[in-house]
Amino acid sequence: MSESERVSGEGAEPKEIAEFRLEVRAWMEANRPPDPGFKLPQSFLEVESERQLDFLRAWQRKVYDAGYLGLDWPAEVGGRGDPAKRQRIVGQELARARAPFLVNAIGLQWAGPTILVYGTDAQKKRMLRPILSAEEIWCQGFSEPGAGSDLASATTRAEKQEDGSYRVTGHKVWTTLAHAAKWMILLARTDPSAGKYEGLSFFLFPMDVPGVTVQPLVKMTGEGGFNQVIFDNAPMPADALLGREGQGWDVALTTLLFERGAAEGSGGGQATASGESVRALVSVAQRARRETGFAADDPVFRDRIAQLWIEEEALRLSALRARVPELNADRPQALRLMNKLVYSEYNQRLSELACEMLGPDATLWLGDPCAVDRAEWPRAYMNSFGMTIGGGTSEILRNVIGERVLGLPKTR
Repeated sequence: MSESERVSGEGAEPKEIAEFRLEVRAWMEANRPPDPGFKLPQSFLEVESERQLDFLRAWQRKVYDAGYLGLDWPAEVGGRGDPAKRQRIVGQELARARAPFLVNAIGLQWAGPTILVYGTDAQKKRMLRPILSAEEIWCQGFSEPGAGSDLASATTRAEKQEDGSYRVTGHKVWTTLAHAAKWMILLARTDPSAGKYEGLSFFLFPMDVPGVTVQPLVKMTGEGGFNQVIFDNAPMPADALLGREGQGWDVALTTLLFERGAAEGSGGGQATASGESVRALVSVAQRARRETGFAADDPVFRDRIAQLWIEEEALRLSALRARVPELNADRPQALRLMNKLVYSEYNQRLSELACEMLGPDATLWLGDPCAVDRAEWPRAYMNSFGMTIGGGTSEILRNVIGERVLGLPKTR
């Protein structure tokens, strides 16, 4: 019996899907890039240097050229027109191989799917293929200094000119990859006299125009990746508008559904490095020395690791259930929204436990030859806070689930 027949015969997957998984797995094993010899970011939130960007961009291009990105996007815009399930398999095998993440995450997972929903034929043909190949990097212009959790209070203005073009003035913050981006998905106010929801419009903004200043922000890890972007009467063409004027809030909510994993349509890949799992945590426990031996010998630590393993398995099974429409008919978005919330907090607890088990060794930082796993665990713990904030804070997501999924009364 062949390996694909064995996988299919276990009832896990149809034969053709099992064969595709084995094909992707073999390709990943043969093509996963070696350690480049310099620090790689743990997620797309920490890409700061040109060499990091060049390395990750080349890796994404290689995956695309192999035919493993955009599987469920139309062929005429650079995709493959295949069933979405195949794209999920590629993502799973990327994670299994612990391959580098795909750097154009905002384009692949948020901007591209939103363009597929609202874009004109011209916008789709112009924008989507370079997203898949990583030729053009995207960033997201949503949050502002005075409009983070209350996104609809955005004050950045896009003023329409007589020729139909726009001029953009305002300030965006926490703008991941803005320093490398060719394009930004931009939420801006086009009608200050309208209600805060009705006066917003959504744009595909070109970052290489005059009047745009990108200023890097340094995080507590010492890494970059975040930025603030200041617009000073920056020109924007008329065809940058996505959807209709005044429809920006609806388009932004669609983007947030993709960002939070509540809707499918991703061009592929994963946005974080694959390594901070319970299996990796067990490895830490077996090496972390305590007064009486190793952390793995401590029953309290063993119990906490077991609890995290239960959560990890529950998240995996919930993700499978979320793909069966019949099991989600009553609340179609509930599981996906809950998975984003639970996974980001689970990942934070996991890296925190690793640091606790490492004890004083968790204070050793990048470049220290004695740092366990090259200090990836304390770095992962500090970086995990970005994941519990991005796409809506945990508090906001709990409100969204309570109000929009469960139908509970709105909080004040």
